[in-house]
Amino acid sequence: MDIDIQTLIFEFIGGLGIFLLGIKFMGDGLQKSAGDRLRDILDKFTSNPFMGVLAGMIVTILIQSSSGTTVLTVGLVNAGFMTLRQAIGVIMGANIGTTVTAFIIGIDLGEYALPILAAGAFLIFFFKNQKVTAIGQAVFGFGALFFGLELMSSGMSPLRSLEAFHELTVNMSESPILGVVIGTVFTLIVQSSSATIGILQGLFSEGAIELRAAIPVLFGDNIGTTITAVLAAIGASVAAKRAAFTHVIFNLLGATIFLIFLGLFTSFVSFLQTQFSLNPEMTIAFAHGSFNITNTIIQFPFIGALAWIVTKLVPGEDTIVEYKPKHLDPIFIQQSSTLALGQAKAEVVRMGEYAAKGLEETNLYLTTQHQKHSEMAMQIEGALNNLDRKITDYLIDVSSGSLSEIESAEHTALMDSVRDVERIGDHFENIIELIDYKISNKVYLTEQAQEDLNNMFDLTILTVKQAVKALDQSDREEALAVVQKEEQIDKMERTYRKKHIIRMNEGLCSGSAGIVFVDIISNLERIGDHAVNIAEEVLGE
Repeated sequence: MDIDIQTLIFEFIGGLGIFLLGIKFMGDGLQKSAGDRLRDILDKFTSNPFMGVLAGMIVTILIQSSSGTTVLTVGLVNAGFMTLRQAIGVIMGANIGTTVTAFIIGIDLGEYALPILAAGAFLIFFFKNQKVTAIGQAVFGFGALFFGLELMSSGMSPLRSLEAFHELTVNMSESPILGVVIGTVFTLIVQSSSATIGILQGLFSEGAIELRAAIPVLFGDNIGTTITAVLAAIGASVAAKRAAFTHVIFNLLGATIFLIFLGLFTSFVSFLQTQFSLNPEMTIAFAHGSFNITNTIIQFPFIGALAWIVTKLVPGEDTIVEYKPKHLDPIFIQQSSTLALGQAKAEVVRMGEYAAKGLEETNLYLTTQHQKHSEMAMQIEGALNNLDRKITDYLIDVSSGSLSEIESAEHTALMDSVRDVERIGDHFENIIELIDYKISNKVYLTEQAQEDLNNMFDLTILTVKQAVKALDQSDREEALAVVQKEEQIDKMERTYRKKHIIRMNEGLCSGSAGIVFVDIISNLERIGDHAVNIAEEVLGE
C-alpha cells in the first residue's frame, strides 16, 4: 500500500493546529463566561492543601489547560497571594483536572464536529451579548477540538501499515523508557499534554500502537507538560521558580513510580477496558485519569517534604509583593474605633511605601529597559488595587460604628489618602505603558531628555516618600516640605516641556519622542499632586 506522505503530514499538522486552537478557544470562552473569578477561586479556596487540590481541578477544567493553571499559580505565588505549600496542592489538582480533556475526547463526537463548530460560530457572530459570545467561543473550541482530532486520526491511520512505525512501537513496548522520552519530547514541542494525549488516543484507536507501548508515552506527556510552567517562571521570583519546579518533580516522581509498576498498571487499565467496554479513546482517558489521581494520592501526604526539597534545590531569599493586608484585623472594629483607625492607617502607610517602590521600579525600567522592573512595578500596581479595596471595605465597616468628631476627621482623611495612593499606582502604570511603546516602536530620546526625566523621577519619588512619612508620623514639617517639593515638580514640568518643544523644533527629537516625553512628565506631575493631597490631609487642609 502506497502512503501519501504529504497528505499524512498536512492532515496531521493541520489537525494538530485546529485541535490546539480548539483547546485555546474552549479555555478562553469558559474563562470569559466564568468571569474574572479564576484568580479569586485560587485565592480563596487554597486555605489548606486539600482545598488547593479542588481549586486546581476546578480552574483546570474551566481553562482546559493544566499548564495554564500552573502558570496562573506561579503568578499568584510570585505576587505573594499564595504560599508554596498551597501552590503544590493546586498543581496536584491541575494534573487531575487536565484529564477531563481526554475524557471529552473519549466521548466520540467526531462526526458532530462540524455542526458544533457552526453552532459556536453562529453564537459568536450573531449575538452582541458578551456572555453569549463567550459561550459561543467555548462551543466553537469544543467543535474545533473534535474536528482537529478527526483530521489527525485520518492522517495517522496509514501509519499502521508503515514498517518503520511498527518497529518503533514494538521497541516502545519492549523499552518503556523510550516511550517516556518520546512522550516528553513531543509534549515539550507542542506545549500541550492534552494535544499529545489526543494524538495518543487517535493512534490507539487506529490500532497503530499497543496499550503497553501507549502507557509510557502517556507518562512522558505528563512530564513534558511541565515545560510551560518552567518557562513562565523564568525571571520570576524565587517562590515562583519553586512552584514551577514542584510541577516537574511531582510528574517525574509519578512517572518513575508508575514505570516500576508498569505491568501492574497496564493490567489494571486492560481490566477497566474489558469491564466497562471502553472504546480505545476512553481507555487512554481512564489510564490518564488513574495515573494522575493515584499520583496525587501517593504524593499528597508529602507536600511538606516536596516544599522542603524545592526550597533546597532553588535557594535564595524571596522578594514577594504581599497582595494581602497585614494590619486589618476585624476584631479591632468591635473593640475600639480608635485602634481600628490606627490599623487602617498602618495599612495605608504600607500601601504608600509600595507606591514609592513601584515608582522606583518604573524609573529603573525607563533607564535599563529590563523587563523584570516592569513586571515588579505591575505586581505592585496589582497589590495597590487589592489593598485599596480591602482598606476601603475596612474603613466602611469602621464607620458603621459611632465615631467621635476627631475620629470622623481621621476616617475621612484615610479614605481620601487611600484613593490618592491608588491613583499614584495608576499613573506609574501609564508611564510603564509609555515606556513599552517607546521600546516597541524604537522611539529615541536624547540624552538631555533622559536626564530631565531622571531628575523629575528622583524628585517625585522623594516627594511621595516624604508624603507617606508625613502621614505615618503625623508630621506637619514633613507635610509642608511635600507642598514645597510639589511646587518644584510643577515648575520642573513646565520648564522641561518648553525645553522639549525647543528640541523638537530644532529637529533633535521626533514627534513620537515628544509625545512619550510630555506624557511621562505630565503623569509624574499628577503623582506630585496626589502626594500633596496626602500631605494636606496631615495638615488638615
